[in-house]
Amino acid sequence: MLKQPLVTTLNLKDYTHGTSEQRKEFAQKFGESLRNIGFIILEGHGVDHNLLDKNYDVFQKFFGLPVETKSKYDTNEGGVRGYTGFGKEKAKDAKVADLKEFWHVGQQVPDGHPLSYIYPKNVWVEEIPEMKSLNLGLYTELERVAKIMLEALAMYFDLRQDFFTDMITNGNSIIRAIHYPPIGEDADPNAVRAGAHEDINLITILPEATESGLELLSDGEWHPVEAEKGQLIVDAGDMLSRITNEFIPATTHRVVNPAGAAKNTSRFSMPFFVHPYPNALLQTIPSTITDENPEKYPTITAGDFLYQRLVEIGLIKE
Repeated sequence: MLKQPLVTTLNLKDYTHGTSEQRKEFAQKFGESLRNIGFIILEGHGVDHNLLDKNYDVFQKFFGLPVETKSKYDTNEGGVRGYTGFGKEKAKDAKVADLKEFWHVGQQVPDGHPLSYIYPKNVWVEEIPEMKSLNLGLYTELERVAKIMLEALAMYFDLRQDFFTDMITNGNSIIRAIHYPPIGEDADPNAVRAGAHEDINLITILPEATESGLELLSDGEWHPVEAEKGQLIVDAGDMLSRITNEFIPATTHRVVNPAGAAKNTSRFSMPFFVHPYPNALLQTIPSTITDENPEKYPTITAGDFLYQRLVEIGLIKE
């Protein structure tokens, strides 16, 4: 059973296979849930669970490699592709780094495509040859789900169907495979697995993690939220909050340290951060501007906004 009643569970088949009325109802519940709490849990999405399991297997293999081997795949480009080592990222305004290491798989476009000169090539691990096909298969599936969810969100805002999906076609979306190692005795007492933060992007799609620990902040209190087997968590990020004039919030969340014997356990997760292409304009949706809620943000490109946030979390040095 769902442990967090604040978070609504929706079935994507109501939108993909439902009647016109069911599609509208799904879109309405999705939009309202993001507006109220910033999170939903999604079923009926069609992502093969074997694909999720196999990706977790290869990422666990990778993170289990010696540090010197993993470090070969650190591109030193702000964590855009490949490996980012333990303790290099912190939450915005945090004093200490998060207790994690991670791996990025990004958008692939054909050679000669205008964005091929902007997006770095993905990095693949020679020690794990099956990793490439599994990672790209997962990327394709999660991007498919993202497009459907954003199409439903356009319906909620009474926008043209492809308003959001146009922004993420060949977008700068990222799979981030995260390893939270066991909590060592020498860990900074102020450090947590992932400090309180909001996601940068439009929406995030998160398959169930291998261990609990995710919490969201609502009305000043922290609430655990987890996906069960076969479920995905979907939450709103800063970019979506910005273009909706904060009509939809980017909900603060964190990953807390385990207690007791669980401190000796690793946690793995695979969020899919859904980003627009770099030149997409983050421009306020006119219907969200009212006398009571005047426009809060100037227009900015998705690429410029992302750069600002990567500086703030320590992945890029100015």
